[in-house]
Formats: sequence, structure tokens, C-alpha cells
Amino acid sequence: MTSMGSTSFEITINLIKTVLVFLMMVQAVPILVWLERRGSGFIQNRFGPNRVGPLGLMQLLADAVKFLTKEDFFPEKGNSFMFYMAPIFALIPAAVAYMAIPMSVPLKFDEYTFLIQGYEINVGIVFVLGVSSLAAYTILMAGWGSGSKFSLMGALRASAQIISYELALGLSIVGVILLYGTFNLTEMVHAQQGALSFKAFGNTISVGWLPNWGVFYQPVGMILFFAAAFAESNRLPFDLAEGEAELVAGFHTEYGGFKMLMFFIGEYGHMMIASGLMTTFFFGGYSIWNFTPQEVNQFGFNIFGSEMAANIFNSVAHFLSYNIKFAIFLWIFIHVRWTLPRFRYDQLMDLGWKTMLPWALANTIVTATVIYLFSSYTF
Repeated sequence: MTSMGSTSFEITINLIKTVLVFLMMVQAVPILVWLERRGSGFIQNRFGPNRVGPLGLMQLLADAVKFLTKEDFFPEKGNSFMFYMAPIFALIPAAVAYMAIPMSVPLKFDEYTFLIQGYEINVGIVFVLGVSSLAAYTILMAGWGSGSKFSLMGALRASAQIISYELALGLSIVGVILLYGTFNLTEMVHAQQGALSFKAFGNTISVGWLPNWGVFYQPVGMILFFAAAFAESNRLPFDLAEGEAELVAGFHTEYGGFKMLMFFIGEYGHMMIASGLMTTFFFGGYSIWNFTPQEVNQFGFNIFGSEMAANIFNSVAHFLSYNIKFAIFLWIFIHVRWTLPRFRYDQLMDLGWKTMLPWALANTIVTATVIYLFSSYTF
């Protein structure tokens, strides 16, 4: 794990950077809520928010005022500690985990180098999956603390669902780990830079017009990971925990106002983690198609004629590249919600245990076999 810096200046900058990454993530939630409302309106051939401000953009402010001014409510038979702590703990895992995802090449100023992420961790995959999985505890706290049968049933459903799909999700990225030979997310991005090129049976095979992204090596792993990410985020078609027709609103039935808003932020935060990991594992992270950072930096130097300006251009260009891919996956999350129907609970469990888990295990075995054969034999 890297330190926060060796000088007071580095420590200060890194602390500011960490706060900025957190604020960027939290401030993206209202935009995603607006996008989901407008997008669902177009998908269902109806109007989304269009009254409060241009294109309904001020609807977010109106909702914020409503959330903040709602009367505080506590169920008579609830557990006060769990009831009030659950929304807070729902926000923390998503925010902490997202900070470990690299979003651009480091920004260099003289002798200082600043990472465009909250912090770099050598075992980034283990950290992100471990921290984000703590969300299951917040759901159980909300269900138990509410003192409601509907809430408890929703919490039990959600926890069983998350635990079931974590197995398939974890196995789906074992192939990625074998392929790149590292748990470090930044090193994974480095391994995907440049044009598609790999060694097989003593020969180097190159496809110059394609990027060296993980999706070309792990297509099955990518599909399994993305499907399991929907279940981990409790999003349709896997939102059995909130089954409105059966459980009112699931584990947050008794919540309203600001506490409900914190659950929303946590849910969208897990969508962001899933989108960020999809981008990092399978789509080159912040890399720009098949161009290396050195080529992008040289392009910036040719335009601006300054090394510092070229470094800034390099970081900004890769940051935009990451966020474009990131936004595409977030939109897919939204589009799927308003396109596919919800599974029955038995279908959800069958898919996780009888379909996705065996496929993930088979993908791991095939990947390990292919890597062994390609690296061990020459013809």
C-alpha cells in the first residue's frame, strides 16, 4: 500500500484529492437520478421530469429540499442504533471502495507525482471486493432495525442474493487475475495498453487496429461479471430485495427523508464501482483505444510545446477516456432497469448457483489451461 506522502505538501494534496474523489462520486448521484428519470421517460414513451427548471434539472434541488425537510420517523418496535446506523454504513463501503480505482495516468509536476485516484493499493481487487461486500451488513441492519416483517424479509432476500452472486462474481475475475498476473488495478490497466498482442506457441500474434483489452481474452468472464454486478447492486432484474409488489419497498420500507437518500447514494455508488471495475478489468481502464500514454503525451507536447502542459493534457485525456467508458456502463445499468422484468426468486437463485457459478468455474479452468499451454510449449 502506498503512503499518503513523504512531505507535508504531498500529504495535503493527497488528502484534498481523496476528498475530491469522494465528492465527485456523491455529486454524480443526482445526475444519475435525473438521467434515470429522463431516460425511463423516453424508453417508456412518456415525459420524465420537465417542469422544474430546464429539462427538469431543478427537480433534483426540489427533491433535495423535500428529503431534508421531511419529518424524522422511527418505527415503534425498531432498534434505534441499527435503524439510524444502517443508512450511514450504506454510504461508506461504496465511497471507500471506489477510491481505489485508477481513473487516469499520474499527473507529474517536477519531482512530484500525483495519482488520479483516492489511493493505490497493491491488492486492489481484494480491497474493492472486500469493502463493497460489507453492504450486505447494512441491509441486514436496516431490515432488523426497522422492526418490520416486510423489511426483514427484504433484508434476508438481499443478503442471500448478495452472498450467492459474490461467488460467481469472484470466480469470473480469477481468469483476469491469471491473465495479468497481478492484483494491482493500475498494473492491470498497464497490461491492456497498446495494440492487441499476445504470445502463443512461441509466436507473437498482433492485431494493430484493436486495443489490447481484457474483453478480447475474457469474453465469458466479462459477461458473468457484469451480470453478477447487477445482482450485487440489487438492480433490476435482480431487485428482489425491494420487490414492491410483494414487500412494499423491502429493507427500506420504514425509511424516508435523508436516510432514504443515503440508501440511494449507496445503491448508485455500487453501480459506479461495478462500472469502474468493468472498465478496469475488461476495457482498458483509462487507456485510449490502442494508443500508449507515451504516444498521447508526445501528441500533447507537439501541440503545446511544453512538458508540463503535455503532462496535464495526458492526464485529462485519459481521465475523459475512463469516464466515457464508465458512463456507458452506468447507462446500461439504467437501460436494463427499464427494459427487463424482475426474476422470480427461485429463478434468481437457480441462475446464480446452477448457471453462473458453473460457467465461472469452467472459465477459470479453461483460462488456466490455455495460459499454461501457451506459456509452456513452443513449436
